[in-house]
Amino acid sequence: MKIRFSMLVSSVLLMICAFAQQTEKGTNYMNTYKDIAINEMIRTGVPASITIAQGMLESLYGESDLAAKSNNHFGIKCKTEWTGDKVYHDDDSKGECFRVYKTAADSYKDHSDFLKNRPYYTSLFQLDPLDYEGWARGLKKCGYATETNYPLLLIKIINDYNLNQLSLVAMKMKHENISDTTALALDNNPAYLKEISKDSITAVKAVITKSNTIEPEVDSAEDVIVQKELKKDSISKPAMVEKKKSIYPDSIFTINHSKVIFASAGTSLLSIATKYNISFDKLLDFNELEEVDILSTDHLVFLERKLKKGATDFHIATPEESLYDICQKEGVMMKSVLEYNNFNKSSKPNTGQKILLRVGTTNSNKTANIASSTTKGSSN
Repeated sequence: MKIRFSMLVSSVLLMICAFAQQTEKGTNYMNTYKDIAINEMIRTGVPASITIAQGMLESLYGESDLAAKSNNHFGIKCKTEWTGDKVYHDDDSKGECFRVYKTAADSYKDHSDFLKNRPYYTSLFQLDPLDYEGWARGLKKCGYATETNYPLLLIKIINDYNLNQLSLVAMKMKHENISDTTALALDNNPAYLKEISKDSITAVKAVITKSNTIEPEVDSAEDVIVQKELKKDSISKPAMVEKKKSIYPDSIFTINHSKVIFASAGTSLLSIATKYNISFDKLLDFNELEEVDILSTDHLVFLERKLKKGATDFHIATPEESLYDICQKEGVMMKSVLEYNNFNKSSKPNTGQKILLRVGTTNSNKTANIASSTTKGSSN
């Protein structure tokens, strides 16, 4: 019995070590190639999340012979148009021809061009760039891979390393016309250059959500008066004050597997309910709102119920962020967030506070870093 127990413990320890090593490999791979993937998304529209996930899967985290010796991270075969160097490996058949690249960056560029310029991948570019599940299934449907579980493997990698945040960073950079990933990182989040993992990805998300409260551009004395009234009464007059475009897509996208749209201040919730064939009461319920029609601020509006747990373990609170704001940005029900953090509705997170999004995680400083307010939390 003791011998069997000892063998069991040894097996568990080996499994834990193997998992830790693979996680480290994935994190290292992501940190090495994330900037290339982000820039390729800006250039061609191929989601950075998909690019990195395919790179991890196809190259075995950069350790396959094809990646290590030929810089081919995506298993792209020669095809008739390829005029560069070649190498032969067994794949679906013996001795198949694969492309050889001078650098890994060349492999990433060719991967983007391969998808962008081939007609049978055209349908993918009609999808929301944040719809990584649609892209993953579409790649299989369009014939990129033969493995039946290829989409599920990509989706798991994207979820495990929260890679969709890289796509959001690319969208922000394109929106603000930033061409240097390093400059973006240094300006907004120095830790970004060191590591993007589950423990720091919410800090990167702060880079993206900063633009949710952009001040209107003012060109005249009349606009100055309007701007003051907006600040005073929280009433939007989009016809008189032009706001910068949101980084969120114009169509339906997903946050934490729930469908959502971005609505500008001044939008009617009743019109949204009518447009998407949802009862007004359900729309209010999905978004945990009191009865209100016209939105006083820019808003993420969920078209279905949010989940009880987040895609990541926690969210790092940014300046002036309410618990309600966090629930909307993370796609998590308020009831769950209050329960996980032992908060009440009057609690107000401080800047930098870890807000737990999943059960079973710990937050050693939640009591010290949470402020209590006597007023109600934000409801819109």
